[in-house]
Amino acid sequence: MTYNLHMADKLFSRYEELKEQIHFHNHRYHVLDAPIISDVEYDRLLNELKKIEAEHPDWITSDSPTLRAGGKPADRFSKIRHPAAILSLANAFGADDARAWLERIKKLDDRVEKAKFVVEPKIDGLSVVLHYRDGVFTQGATRGDGEIGEDITNNLRTVRAIPLKIPVSGKQKAEVKAPNYLVVRGEAFIPIKEFEALNKKLEEAGERTYQNPRNTAAGSLRQLDPELTASRPITLLVYQIVHAEGGKVPTSQWEILEYLKALGFPVSDVPKRFNDLEKAIEYTETWDKGRDNLSYEADGMVIKIDDLNLASDLGFVGKDPRGAIAYKFPAREVTTTLNDIGVAVGRTGVLTPYAILEPVEIGGVIVERATLHNFDFIAEKDIRVGDRVLLKRAGEVIPYVIGPVVDARKGKEKKFKPPTKCPACNEPVEHFEGEVAWYCVNASCPEQLVRNIEHFVSRGAMDIVGLGIKIVEQLIESGLVKDVADLFTLKKSDLLKLEGFAEKKADNLLGAIEQAKSQSLNRLIAALGIHGVGEVMANDLARAFGNVSALSKTNADELQQIEGLGPNIAESIVDWFKRPANQKVLKKLKSAGVDPMMKKEERKKDGKLTGLTFVVTGTLPNFSRDDAKEFIENNGGKVTDSVSKKTSYLVLGENPGSKFDKAKSLGVKIVDEAGLKKLVG
Repeated sequence: MTYNLHMADKLFSRYEELKEQIHFHNHRYHVLDAPIISDVEYDRLLNELKKIEAEHPDWITSDSPTLRAGGKPADRFSKIRHPAAILSLANAFGADDARAWLERIKKLDDRVEKAKFVVEPKIDGLSVVLHYRDGVFTQGATRGDGEIGEDITNNLRTVRAIPLKIPVSGKQKAEVKAPNYLVVRGEAFIPIKEFEALNKKLEEAGERTYQNPRNTAAGSLRQLDPELTASRPITLLVYQIVHAEGGKVPTSQWEILEYLKALGFPVSDVPKRFNDLEKAIEYTETWDKGRDNLSYEADGMVIKIDDLNLASDLGFVGKDPRGAIAYKFPAREVTTTLNDIGVAVGRTGVLTPYAILEPVEIGGVIVERATLHNFDFIAEKDIRVGDRVLLKRAGEVIPYVIGPVVDARKGKEKKFKPPTKCPACNEPVEHFEGEVAWYCVNASCPEQLVRNIEHFVSRGAMDIVGLGIKIVEQLIESGLVKDVADLFTLKKSDLLKLEGFAEKKADNLLGAIEQAKSQSLNRLIAALGIHGVGEVMANDLARAFGNVSALSKTNADELQQIEGLGPNIAESIVDWFKRPANQKVLKKLKSAGVDPMMKKEERKKDGKLTGLTFVVTGTLPNFSRDDAKEFIENNGGKVTDSVSKKTSYLVLGENPGSKFDKAKSLGVKIVDEAGLKKLVG
């Protein structure tokens, strides 16, 4: 027994040591950009930590590095009252405004005459507030209205630049000590290069791109699903202590920055301290032209009184502290002529408009094209071909059209109409009321063929193992595959002609393709890539129709008899099947032996829950969401995502969200996990 306790103590010590080491290496990599171990060595440490946690889940605490991947999605954000007001700043639009600010505050306090000033970048991001208790990150919130913010703790935990435990010390003891309770403020953002890479990736995938880094970062941090936040390249810089208890903190802004850095927080390397305002202004103005050298968007610099006690004593004007001012950079906006509007086809079939401009210089770059976001944007702004338009470019971000200069119109400008046919394949495009995007739904459209096939062979669809995107691109470039059906007519001799293919690789791929012929009907329906039809809807359609032929002959009214299937998706399904190009693909699939059927007994799946519709919310004691869904469906019931008057039961777990409130308001019956099992008997 003593031996076992000794071993457990030794393992726990190793566990704590691993956490410290990983925090240290995260700090070196994500904050200092100066790693001292390889990725392989880092992964080895993390895997060892995961193994210990798997054996001892009761040891896991909120500062564990394994908790960064993102937790379960939230139904809504709760509110947090900040321990002190999170204030905005008054603006100065030039040196004279900054000097006038100084003259005003001199009259309020004689100490201002000898004050020092700190200049920091005004990062264009989302203000966040981070709480640490006993050195451990416990809570994070948005700025909100300055008094109350939204709790986005789980999302912020995915941002790797945020230390989960302070001070970040590695193997050595830290030189500073964190207060028992510390609240800091920082600015979360997406670096410009990362934003460009993200947009390029989205564009190549045929997905909608984002307008600017600031909105993207803000939107990502306010996602209800932390996994989505974790997929975004968000970082942050910390610059303020909002509140501290149980420890001393500096009373100088310059020393605060040094202190935050010593604790392990990411802090900008741009700030400087000056003995007088004129030198501070001079330094600020060097960043007007130099802002492209910053890794993030900044719309100005902030000039602060260094003495925080003095700054506090100066008080406020409204909600603006007198002890600091935002020195704004001139906006990078120009006007030019919109010669035409082009339309690009993304890899998912989404049509995206772009501006073809009279070449104009902006920020030292000649711009001829700019994004117009989407067709609704063009209509809302009433942007016309021939308009004089206002164009903006920030840093290296793709320039975008803000809107037309209406007063410059001469009467010859032409209103733009979205295309009725795809510019890539000339097939009719699809648009549904209430949606922003316009789509080309031709399964053989050359601009989206790679994406269509990639989806078709994916794990949630036909699950063809070994057919990755690089091989898909090879097959298309060689002319062997012109649509998804061509996959099933590939020959070994065809594959052996491709680079990287030998006998075994060719045999394995052809074997996986052959195996896919026996996939279920619901997988084939999901694989077709019909807009609005995912795995759940594909399963419902398979049960309702039994085969692809019957589904292809249905109408919108019949489709809307299926629970949860609305008019837009019904229209989308009918439209997809009536397209000649898609009919041709289905015919080729059938000829190749891909025509699954669902038997009557499988389609019925009668049970104690037949005819009942369920919604699951909260955490159940023994069932995961997928387990509960499978249990209900195996007993004849149906599971949907949203509560309505048609919902038979709400299955309630711990920490339920808004679905619980809605169910109560609609009078929906509510059961727990035990009650669900009792319904089945």
